Amino acid sequence: MITVVGGVYREVCVRPQTDEIYGSAGRAAAAIAEYAGENQVELYCYLDQNLKDVIESIANIYGFQVNPTDVEQGVAFEYLHGLSEPKVYKPVETYQPISVIAEKVIRFGMLEGSAVIDCKYAVYDPQNAQTPESFRTNGSSVEHLALILNQNEAIAMAKLYNADIKDVARALAVREQAEVVVIKMGPRGALVYFNGEFSTVQAYKTDQVSKIGSGDMFVAHFSYFWMEEGKTPHDAAESASKATAYYCWNRGFPTRNGLESYKPTPLVPSQNYRDGRIPTVYLAGPFFTLGQLWMIEEARNHLLSMGLNVFSPYHNVGTGPAEDVVGPDLDGIRTSNVLFAIVDGLDPGTIFEIGYAQALEKSKPVVVYAENESDEDLKMMTGSGCAMSKDYVTAIYKAAWAAIEAE
Repeated sequence: MITVVGGVYREVCVRPQTDEIYGSAGRAAAAIAEYAGENQVELYCYLDQNLKDVIESIANIYGFQVNPTDVEQGVAFEYLHGLSEPKVYKPVETYQPISVIAEKVIRFGMLEGSAVIDCKYAVYDPQNAQTPESFRTNGSSVEHLALILNQNEAIAMAKLYNADIKDVARALAVREQAEVVVIKMGPRGALVYFNGEFSTVQAYKTDQVSKIGSGDMFVAHFSYFWMEEGKTPHDAAESASKATAYYCWNRGFPTRNGLESYKPTPLVPSQNYRDGRIPTVYLAGPFFTLGQLWMIEEARNHLLSMGLNVFSPYHNVGTGPAEDVVGPDLDGIRTSNVLFAIVDGLDPGTIFEIGYAQALEKSKPVVVYAENESDEDLKMMTGSGCAMSKDYVTAIYKAAWAAIEAE
């Protein structure tokens, strides 16, 4: 039996349009129950009446137990898209901590309160990139602790802002008395620290990327494989990465048979990337209206957040007559590794940049994001081997993957 403690929240996304009640803990409980079978999971969480009605129905479907702490108001997240900063609606007050005594616990950080845990094994995801709480700060106790954090959370918890990520992992293991430290690094996979040794878990490429909840899936499956099946931390993280790819691909929870038969495509970084070279993405797209400028800023920021360099004609060259901007723009294409094109509106300059990138003696990989254009208008791009996507988050990830793999 695995005990999951954490938030059950409403999550609304505009693009693609979704409206779900899961949150980190609800999603983890459902995912483990789908994989392991009924009566293998129990869930502790704060629930208002609306959330309670839905999550109890979900629990009945998947076969897990809900132990709610009743509250007046729950928490809701509203995303414009899967990579956007959400609007968060939460109660003003902080609720009394949830107390749990169990053998094997997954603890997620929560917005509306905390959880005091007494257990033998725990996997802890603080869910806070600004001020992550240490596991034992609130009086929680554990014999065997595994920390799972993204890179920003790890740096903030260790308070080592300019250190190598391996030094961050070592510091966390000592400071937090953690047996295992796993640091998720997005397209670069995950770093696993255990028994003084490091290993790296590969990421996988998928045709579709459903980002909201993907981190919860990694935590859920790592926890099950490590605490319940007794896999090594590396092997547990490897299986969790594969399960996360399955979720991103079809936004569904894998069954045991489904995960065993799933064969995702591994992301294979180029030797240059492994040697420390930071690849550059050329950001092609119109920037003549406020909406177009917003889209350019959004894509640039998300590509930068993935550790890539970005050449943006708007930011790196600026506006002006053809004799001032065309030469530097074309130089930018030649020296970049990948071209990411925002094609909605069929801007002539963007279409030209795509053709130029492909006509070079050593053509560039081209990723096209086009949500509203017809197949007929996109025929030449599709037929010439561009990676096409109608989904913004998927397109960003495809660009990052192509850049990481480019020699």
